[in-house]
Amino acid sequence: MRRPVIVALDSGTSVVKAVAFTDHGDILAASSRPNAYVTLPGGGVEQDMRRSWQDAAAVLRALAEDLAARHAGVEIVALGITGQGDGTWLIDAAGEPVGDGWLWLDARAAAIVEELKVTGAAAAAFAHTGTGLAACQQGPQLLWLQRHRPDLLARAAAALHPKDYLYFRATGQRRTSPCEGCFSFGDFRTRTYCDEVLRAIGLADARRLLPPMQDGTLAADPLSDEAARQTGLPAGLPVVLGYVDVLCTSLGAGLYGTGPDVGVSIVGSTGMHMRLVPDVAAVAPSAAMTGYCMAFPVPGHTMQAQTNMAATLNIDWLADIVADAASLVGTAPGREEIVRALGPLAQAAQPGAALFHPFISAAGERGPFTDAAARASLLGLDQSVRLPALARAVFEGLGLAARDCYDAIGGAPGDIRLTGGAARSPVIRQILAACLDRPVRVASQPEAGAAGVAMMAAVCIGLHPDMAACAQAFVAARLEAPLDPAPQLVRLYRALFPVYRDAYAALPTIWRRLREVQEMQDGR
Repeated sequence: MRRPVIVALDSGTSVVKAVAFTDHGDILAASSRPNAYVTLPGGGVEQDMRRSWQDAAAVLRALAEDLAARHAGVEIVALGITGQGDGTWLIDAAGEPVGDGWLWLDARAAAIVEELKVTGAAAAAFAHTGTGLAACQQGPQLLWLQRHRPDLLARAAAALHPKDYLYFRATGQRRTSPCEGCFSFGDFRTRTYCDEVLRAIGLADARRLLPPMQDGTLAADPLSDEAARQTGLPAGLPVVLGYVDVLCTSLGAGLYGTGPDVGVSIVGSTGMHMRLVPDVAAVAPSAAMTGYCMAFPVPGHTMQAQTNMAATLNIDWLADIVADAASLVGTAPGREEIVRALGPLAQAAQPGAALFHPFISAAGERGPFTDAAARASLLGLDQSVRLPALARAVFEGLGLAARDCYDAIGGAPGDIRLTGGAARSPVIRQILAACLDRPVRVASQPEAGAAGVAMMAAVCIGLHPDMAACAQAFVAARLEAPLDPAPQLVRLYRALFPVYRDAYAALPTIWRRLREVQEMQDGR
């Protein structure tokens, strides 16, 4: 009997990858290539939709060829597709792209979001979605197009998210997941579209663009003949539409089925902090009307999340500053080399020597508050603060931001799983454990997002009877030993946290005044 293999396609912001998993979560092969996007004047960030499919098909073909060459006796039994969230990818009646796809990084709709908050429309939508409006989302982006490019909307027959478009190219079916469908235009309690949301934000006429929602744990569509030719996968293969990549990552990192009270923090370019609520009636959306309430691929379960716009991007910024300084004396270390060196420096530095707000993204902040003008700040400097203490402050800023996010969704759960590029850093783990006052465990699955959609596919086709059994097979054995919080650091960060929060709460007027001066200087 041939061993079943599930192929997962994960198309992120920077990389599209295909990963082959056994029915117990072991990785047999992987293939990847960079994704590409362009930045436009006025805050636009777009991706070539046709190229996105070509790249996805290429990595799937490379993976299929690798499996055939190196792994005899296996059979590909399903393909699961996930990818970056939010964004707006329009197709016409023939299925052709209407322009390029808008990414979650696109900030053109920021002013519209502020307007919807002032008018009360954002609050009316939040009552159903449980998700704070932000410029990254499809609703504000469609509203921008409605106002500024109605010709594009007139040509469009469907508004998809990135993973939905890849699914369409694989199967010919226009679908989205209950996850994104509901947090964009629906009600997380009923898992259906909500006309009140569309009316509130001024998009009632856009209802025709919304594809049906399909839960990938319950239904699949066959791989088309054309997609089979392009990918090298067998025609008719069951194709499962996954939920958004961050939710699949939480699944692959152990948010469900590995403990009774678990949270997951993704510490990557952005920071995502998540908890699972098993009873939809017990969900308490953020009082500040921020964050996400996402339908989870287990009946009755809802994932609540708050997301920092920038996490390790702050460390990259500091590394680039160090590289600039090194260049002054004729050396040229790479960013990765510097980042590796910063960890031990920060580990040895005095905790709490300075206070850093990690709002380094030019798009501002979106969790646990939303403010496009928010910027990073560094407080408490004196001549004793040198590079080690500065690095420590930046790392501590990520831990304090994580605490801030968990507080907005009911507090940190009892056991935190860590994934993402920075989860391997000993100082990051130590700081997060102390800031949250919780034990943290690294989820050692290197491709948690791909693993999550593979798990959905495994349940869909019956390789595992339910998601709990699947989580035991895929995740439980890959959780590392817990790291308990250090009591002395817990006391320090407990005292530092209200200072962190009060300090940034006093800054919005300063952020706006600074932006006005900068815009005047730029001639805008």
